[in-house]
Amino acid sequence: MPVTPTYPGVYIEESPSAVRTITAVSTSVTAFAGFTPRGPLGEPVTLTSFADYERRFGGLSAGSVLSYSVQQFFLNGGSTAIVVRLVSGGSPAGAPLSGGGGPLLTVSAREPGEFGRGIQVSVDPDAASPDDTFGLRISAPGGGPGETFTGLSLDKDSPRFAEKVVNPSSALVRLDVADDAAGVPAASGTVSDPFADPLPDVTGKKFKVSVQGGGKDWEIDLYDPAHDGSRPARVGELALLLERKLRRVAPGSRALSGARVNAVGQRLQVLAGEPGAVIRFTGPDAGDLKLEGGAVNAPAAPLTGGSDGAAPTAADFIGSQDAKSGIYALLDVDDVNLLCLPEVADLAVDDMIGVLSQAVGLCRDKRMVLIVDPPKGWTSLDAARAGLADIDSVRSSYAALYFPRIRMFDPLAGQLREFPPSGAVAGVLAATDSARGVWKAPAGTDAVLSGVRALSTPLTDPENGLLNPLAVNCLRAFPIIGPVIWGARTLDGADAEGSQWKYLPVRRLALMIEESLYRGTKWVVFEPNDENLWAQIRLNVGAFLRTLFNQGAFQGTSARDAYFVKCDKDTTTQDDINRGVVNILVGFAPLKPAEFVIVKLEQMAGQIEV
Repeated sequence: MPVTPTYPGVYIEESPSAVRTITAVSTSVTAFAGFTPRGPLGEPVTLTSFADYERRFGGLSAGSVLSYSVQQFFLNGGSTAIVVRLVSGGSPAGAPLSGGGGPLLTVSAREPGEFGRGIQVSVDPDAASPDDTFGLRISAPGGGPGETFTGLSLDKDSPRFAEKVVNPSSALVRLDVADDAAGVPAASGTVSDPFADPLPDVTGKKFKVSVQGGGKDWEIDLYDPAHDGSRPARVGELALLLERKLRRVAPGSRALSGARVNAVGQRLQVLAGEPGAVIRFTGPDAGDLKLEGGAVNAPAAPLTGGSDGAAPTAADFIGSQDAKSGIYALLDVDDVNLLCLPEVADLAVDDMIGVLSQAVGLCRDKRMVLIVDPPKGWTSLDAARAGLADIDSVRSSYAALYFPRIRMFDPLAGQLREFPPSGAVAGVLAATDSARGVWKAPAGTDAVLSGVRALSTPLTDPENGLLNPLAVNCLRAFPIIGPVIWGARTLDGADAEGSQWKYLPVRRLALMIEESLYRGTKWVVFEPNDENLWAQIRLNVGAFLRTLFNQGAFQGTSARDAYFVKCDKDTTTQDDINRGVVNILVGFAPLKPAEFVIVKLEQMAGQIEV
């Protein structure tokens, strides 16, 4: 801030720099939308490895083409993926929790699908107020991290109302409390009546233990001074002693050998170690030493039902722009550059075109590129050429089509299987961007498709020559090299079109520059619109383009030949200033791939002596 001198001496004032760095945005974050049997529905989830996908969406699934595409993306060099789960139908697993003679609340899996059947819910009595509040323990399938909630209430006016506490924070379940719910749900396991404090003498007290449905009883001596040390005086000590006794009495019984005993205030809660098992006690009453009283239930309530649903329909893919569903779930994602819809190619032609039309529009708005898979009917060169008429309505520089499909080993089926190529292609694009830059055509002998064993339709050079002028990027297999991408055109790149966005690297470089400048010049808004501002704009945008030039993104041997930035009184007139407009003109000379390498040979005559 300005310094006001008041005494003789030296004053130091820091001035803000006129240079504001413009950073290049990402170019290879790839979004996938399609069917998975588990995972959050309709929500974009960012992943940085296939291990992330396995943890969040369950890994490979025979019915999910998307799962294989994501695996192929990371296998071929992709680093960041965004997955949107879409299903047709599907329902979550659930279980009612009852108490006082009727259902009080329903626990449902947060994610639709059969996966929710592995979730189990236990109800714990509350130590302070067992008649008004309770706790929930949620166990995740496969031994994943569980969740615990305490002090819950069914009173809608309570600050600990169960729905308000659990639903916003649980990643596994959601609760629906009945309108007339009162009291608490029945506690899980066998819950004792409250004990006196301190405990009465339990020496020599013997109890019979049975497991419901087991058809066998065991007898335990609750406390033997000769073997059990000092006599328990508190409920917590009694819980440890009883748990140890139960686990020793029947080592062959899973229900008892894995039993757990919790101290809840002055009560004991005994939970069997086997789902569905119920431990019962019979034996002497020793004053306040009754081991069975409040509840006799299974240790946990498993969620039941649930359906994975079916592969999404065209309507499920398109969704709603207003509700941000379907592919429009990506509207709020800032960094996404490529879009893959591997299951769309298996839809009927009309449905496929409807989805691709919406996807191309979304890509135009979000500065993305859609990687289009060949329809399942394109089983030969002739079928592909005949089918190109169907996609004329979606030709755009924001889309690129690759043919044919790829064949890879399916570990679930133990044999080769045919897949859409978009996931593998997106991985190669990401790897090329990282190694060479977005201005390098993602094709050629370096663009090897890792893991691909064969192509569904092998192509020769002349056959490739029939498709390339029609803006179809061919996948080819060469000896020694293997399967590679052998084309780098957008769907707007047919020779007959003469589009300036014919080549994919030119289109993607322009999108990267546009998005980088869009984000990097926001500081200009509301600044005084004069020559000082224009000079700063020229400085900052020029520095950004200079960096790209030094990296080899443009043609030319000098910056003057490679790019220009114009922002002055010629681009911004007084009328523009009056309307609050500043115009920035940016030009660049892109590198275009060498599609056709022509070698001319001239036969030289021998030396002729004169």
